[in-house]
Amino acid sequence: MAVVPASIAIAEDEYRARCAHLQEHCRDQGYDGIVIFDHQYILYYAGFAFIPTERPIAFAMNVRGERALFVPRLEVEHAQSLALIDRVDHYLEYPDRRHPMALFAQTLQEMGIQGRIGADRDGYPWVMGYRGPPLSELMAAEVGSIVATIEDQMMIKSPAEVALIAESCKWGNLAHMLLQRYTRPGLTETEVSQRASDEATRAMLDAVGPIYRSQSWHGNASAGYRGQIGRNAAIPHALANNIVFQEGDVLVTGAGAAVWGYTSELERTMFIGPPTAGQRRFFDHMVALQDLALAAIEPGRPCADVDRAVRAYYEEHDLWPHWKHHVGHAIGMRYHEGPFLDHGDATVIQPGMLFTVEPGLYSAELGGYRHSDTVLVTEDGIEFLTYYPRAIESLTIPV
Repeated sequence: MAVVPASIAIAEDEYRARCAHLQEHCRDQGYDGIVIFDHQYILYYAGFAFIPTERPIAFAMNVRGERALFVPRLEVEHAQSLALIDRVDHYLEYPDRRHPMALFAQTLQEMGIQGRIGADRDGYPWVMGYRGPPLSELMAAEVGSIVATIEDQMMIKSPAEVALIAESCKWGNLAHMLLQRYTRPGLTETEVSQRASDEATRAMLDAVGPIYRSQSWHGNASAGYRGQIGRNAAIPHALANNIVFQEGDVLVTGAGAAVWGYTSELERTMFIGPPTAGQRRFFDHMVALQDLALAAIEPGRPCADVDRAVRAYYEEHDLWPHWKHHVGHAIGMRYHEGPFLDHGDATVIQPGMLFTVEPGLYSAELGGYRHSDTVLVTEDGIEFLTYYPRAIESLTIPV
């Protein structure tokens, strides 16, 4: 009989290996320990997913590898459920008569983290009304940034991370298929997006079963338009406005799914009814731009080369008035991660990196044109993780 895994989440051994890498950096730099406040960095090293609020939360690790979480009372049992964590210290609430960071200072002192500290930032960020002392002032310590080390480590995805992002692509694909199926003139983007997202989420939960965890507060499987409908499609980061679909609309979509803290990106340009000659011309240029970018992604080349190749196409075809953003970005735990497919980013492309590839064209008269696919860099080139149709015939909604 086949053995069914209890979960497809990141294994405990992988978290320990991540921490060991950071611990080695800590020793090399002469730090007494590290402190991390960013919620996604904490998820990356400790497997602890939480909603960041005004209540400070921190992960700490000393040179011996002892790992601690510092949390408000409401997160204690949640944090204690993690076998990876050696100690969980807590405070009652923020604000309180005694500032939580005073208690955190005690935790760090007990762990021997005092003189030189490697941290992602100098104190908990002032979000949602929080106010508190910087770490350097709190501990009278020298605080050095370890953000570059963390980001460099997160750039290269493990096989387990790639598997989770591929799983995200699967459910994003379903959500997008339903989005296209339900879009019709006279309906609103809200009702169509919500219907597609709800049905895809239910299918995902039924298929994956009770082991599923999103480890994200951004929802499960989803697809929508974010207001990029008709002329608003020319605004790359528009916001949903409950727009009513009309025949002749150009649509720019977005779909993905949260699985164990990882996500993916699938975007397509669609049409309600047959596209005009002008719309078809912009669509064809957009696909050519994406094809060019995909072909330029190779291990050993700088990210800048990809954007330069695409920019040359804009120049050759006199498309600069319709340019608004670089080619793409890395993706994983964050919807946007580094490195970036931008002529200002000299990072060398390596196997294990994942990128969204999404050069776009935008016209006030003809709308927006952007496909986005999530691809994995391999030893030989790239592998598509998204797989939705790209051709104009497949993306034209009949009326």
